[in-house]
Amino acid sequence: MRKRIIRLSVISLLFFAFSSCNNPPAATADGSGKTDPAQLKGSTLNILCWEGYADPVFTKAFEEKYGVTVKGTYFGSSDELVSKLQNGGGEAYDIISPSSDVAGYIVSNGLVAPLDVKAISQWDSISPPLRNMADVINEGKVYGLPFTWGPDYLIYDADVVKKEPDSWKVFQNPIYKGQVSLWDDISNIYLIGQMDGMDKTNPAALYNMTDDELNQVKAQLIAMKPQIRKYWSTAGELNNMFKNREVALAIGWPLTVASLNKEGRHLRAVIPREGATGWIDRLMITKESKNKALAMLFLDYVSQPETMAKVLAVTNYNVSNPGSERFLTPDLKKIADASQYFDRLNFWQMVKRRKKYNEIWNEVKSAQ
Repeated sequence: MRKRIIRLSVISLLFFAFSSCNNPPAATADGSGKTDPAQLKGSTLNILCWEGYADPVFTKAFEEKYGVTVKGTYFGSSDELVSKLQNGGGEAYDIISPSSDVAGYIVSNGLVAPLDVKAISQWDSISPPLRNMADVINEGKVYGLPFTWGPDYLIYDADVVKKEPDSWKVFQNPIYKGQVSLWDDISNIYLIGQMDGMDKTNPAALYNMTDDELNQVKAQLIAMKPQIRKYWSTAGELNNMFKNREVALAIGWPLTVASLNKEGRHLRAVIPREGATGWIDRLMITKESKNKALAMLFLDYVSQPETMAKVLAVTNYNVSNPGSERFLTPDLKKIADASQYFDRLNFWQMVKRRKKYNEIWNEVKSAQ
């Protein structure tokens, strides 16, 4: 019996040693309560985010500083993000980047951890209108760092569309039959609502439509189907359609225009007279993350003005720290001038009847 106990003890010690080699120890704190970065070396920070939010241009310096790896996994829609979180993703990912249409839902359903804002050295420098938004504040605790914001642009190929469009109704012009691309997302319902002027007196109207209104929107989206080349699911897919000259018009984000024009294309983006919807993305730490200390260091790092400037340079999205301006080129400073269109955007809000909106959108896609 004693020999058996000794053998079991040896096996246990070997197992512990093997596990320690393959799994870096959790970060410990010194007497001040601060994380010891040396304990994080060799770790991997997993980020589930929109395209462009884990670009090496701004993550490489963080990796080198702490001896870690930053791994980005991209999602294509807010619903995909929520689905991943509710199906085990909370353990697989450390940081997520939800937009303003689902951020509050994620907080209220306990999927993310509260942030220690005192550990984010630039917290007080974040733009107050973004920092103080109530959807990620619950019982006095803050659950999200404002990261980027921007418009859902009307993007057009200026080599094909010679006159700048001034209305979303250009999507319905028979001249562009089969040359339009919409995002595979319920936000197309908001788009039609804006075309119909639903939000002229009440911005929330787009996100709280009645059944009758939803059916009217559905009919218009189905009528537009001959115009549609394809519903894109990722920004990369939309980029490829513009590259291959499959489409001339689309709804999309500044990242597409910035990326393709660097390659010599001639894309333009506008906010039509009806206005445009917009999004505000936060960085949040999942409740089940095993790397919360490393995640907090990343949030502190990415909030720095110079890092934010790199994020803007990669994505062409507006960033939340105004101090980034001093690190921008003159062209990028034009993008950072938020006053040019912040007040013209109807920022996404939580859709209480999201299931119904998704039903309507799925009926549009399946219609013949």
